[in-house]
Amino acid sequence: MEIVYPPVIGLAKVMFRALDLRIVVEGAHHVPATGGAVLASAHVSYLDFIFCGLAAQPARRLVRFMAKKSVFDHKISGPLMRGMHHIPVDRGAGGGAFQTATRALASGEVIGVFPEATISESFTVKQLKSGAARLAHDAGVPLIPMAVWGPHRLWTKGRPKELTKRHVPVLIAVGEPVPTRADTDATTAELRTRLGALLDKVQRAYPDQPSGPDDTWWQPAHLGGTAPQPPHAPTH
Repeated sequence: MEIVYPPVIGLAKVMFRALDLRIVVEGAHHVPATGGAVLASAHVSYLDFIFCGLAAQPARRLVRFMAKKSVFDHKISGPLMRGMHHIPVDRGAGGGAFQTATRALASGEVIGVFPEATISESFTVKQLKSGAARLAHDAGVPLIPMAVWGPHRLWTKGRPKELTKRHVPVLIAVGEPVPTRADTDATTAELRTRLGALLDKVQRAYPDQPSGPDDTWWQPAHLGGTAPQPPHAPTH
């Protein structure tokens, strides 16, 4: 029985309405209504998991996210994370989390993963860890790419929180499943390509523009913003 997760979702939706967040979800039909699946998302904000979970709502699915262990150790977030049956990841010993996620997939759960492992401050897709591809292949479940754009304006790495900011558009794009294979490096490379395309799509479709020179931080450099250049990107 789900005691914690549904009320948390309800509270989140109340907050969305109070802040008048303009949320648009595209491709939610790619999330299966039954059976296991791995949702692999690009990572631009500390709030991404909330909106990734929202994309699974049309399919009436609850997403179990893999998150760093420190979140579970926190006195406030820890009980909530455990109550929602998310999966703690100890980066020094990740095998246990992988096994837990594999069992959850086998039992028909949807697992949420951020394969970049950390937020991309350039707002482009970083190199990916192979865990999402390995999970989907080993469990024989769909590997579904997705991207979220907008919540980084509320809370992201290296910027102050603006959790009460109103009228922020949030675009969520869910893509077709990525074919998985035993060669997880090849699957991971394809996943990165798909994530990059989805992120670029929502960035270019985003209805807001920076309000002035001091507001360009939330746009990637290749779209004229002042977010840091991604590693190894050309400087000209």
